[in-house]
Formats: sequence, C-alpha cells, structure tokens
Amino acid sequence: MEISYKLERFEGPLDLLLYLIERDRVDIYDIPIVSITEQYLNYMNHLETDDLDLMSEFIVMATTLLDIKARMLLPLEEDEETKEVIDPRAELVERLLEYKKYKLMANELAGKYFDAEKILYKSPTIPDEVEQYKEPVDLDELFGDLNLHKLRQVFDRVMKQKDNRIDKVRSNFGTIKKEPVSLEAKIKDVMEYARKHRKFTFRALLEDQPTKLEVVVTFLSVLELMKIGKIALSQEEVFGEMQIETLEEEGKEETLDLSDILDG
Repeated sequence: MEISYKLERFEGPLDLLLYLIERDRVDIYDIPIVSITEQYLNYMNHLETDDLDLMSEFIVMATTLLDIKARMLLPLEEDEETKEVIDPRAELVERLLEYKKYKLMANELAGKYFDAEKILYKSPTIPDEVEQYKEPVDLDELFGDLNLHKLRQVFDRVMKQKDNRIDKVRSNFGTIKKEPVSLEAKIKDVMEYARKHRKFTFRALLEDQPTKLEVVVTFLSVLELMKIGKIALSQEEVFGEMQIETLEEEGKEETLDLSDILDG
C-alpha cells in the first residue's frame, strides 16, 4: 500500500508554495519569485525525510524556481504569433491554480463526508391522498395557440366530406338503426387509437369514423382526453394539420378513470 507522508503542514512542493504565497498575501499572478525562492530554499535546508521520492519532488521544484529566477533576469521573450511577452512564471501559476482548485474541492468533500455521519434518514411516510395528488390540468397551456374555432373548422370539413360521400340513391333505402354511440366506449377507443399510433392528425382520426354520429362523439372524446391530460394537440404552422400525441409513456398505460367525466 502506498503511504502518503506529510511533512509538518505541507503535503508537497506545491502545497508549500501555495502556503508561502497566501501567507505573504501576494498576487498569485504576480509572484515575487526572488522572495518566494529564498523562503522555499530556506525550508528545504531544514527538511528531514527518508522518503526519497517526496524529497526529489521538492528538489525538482527548487530547480524550477531557480530556473524561473534566472530567466526573470534576462530579457523577456515574445510570442512569435501574438507578439506578447512570455512570463516565465506563467506555467507555475497555472499549476498552482489547478492545485488550489483541487485542494478546495477535497476539503469540501471531506467536510461533507464527516457531516454525513451525523445525518439520519427515515423512510417516507407520505399520506396516500398526498402521494396520489395530481396538479389540475392547465387548459390554456394544454391547448396553446389552438382554440375551439380551429377545431370546429376541422370538424366542419370532415362532416362536409361525409356528406359528399353519401350515395343519393341508396340513401333513400330503408336503414337499420344502430345502437347509440357510447361516449365512454368512444373515449376508450380514441385512447387505444392514440396508444397504437402515438402521433397522428386530428383529421385522420375523424375521417376514420364511419358515421356522422361517431364523428361527433369522437370529437367530444378528444376534448375530454385533452381535459384530463391524456393527449395533446399541436399545430406546427398556421392553417397546418393539427397533430394529436399521447402523453402516456409507451408501455406505461394507465387505466382510464371516466367516472368524473361521465358524472359531469
């Protein structure tokens, strides 16, 4: 197992440099390299450790500081592209800032680790009526820029198409009366259609109905399903097709509770 040695209060050369800078309250972007180097070398003279790897890190940093000190005495170089003066301390400053960032993060995480030992958790005890509460559907948000006038226009166009398809001759024949269309059954049919197709046009749904009565009941079913938040209508462009999309996640269908609708 690797053992981390801590010399007095410093864990490495960067830790020592950061301490010297913060103690003297100097600008980390404008390090007085002569003063900091002297203080660093003074600490090195009193350093005692048997860890050769750690000792070598301090020696490498001392060499780096002496190199920067020597370069500061020479005319400063310029970047060939930007023509800006190259600061010999720039690389060291970048390393110090990165070290300081990770040191602060480590201290923050250590504090959270020790604080977590003092925190107790309990299982949730939320009442059923609170857990099952659902926010009321905002009809303005649900319809967006759609309105009943636009829905009525689509409805009227479909009804007109139904009239045009009527055979004028056969329409005079006797008819077999059908049972009235149930709103409850039609709501379930529309929901199943929505679950199967996921996204489709309002026109396609109405045109799929065989009679005018079923078109009317389907129209009412769409409004009720929008009201309870099961489907949503959208229109990508003015006078464009109205798209219907189910709001249920695929494979997570819920049983429709139609008691409130039918009672209303």
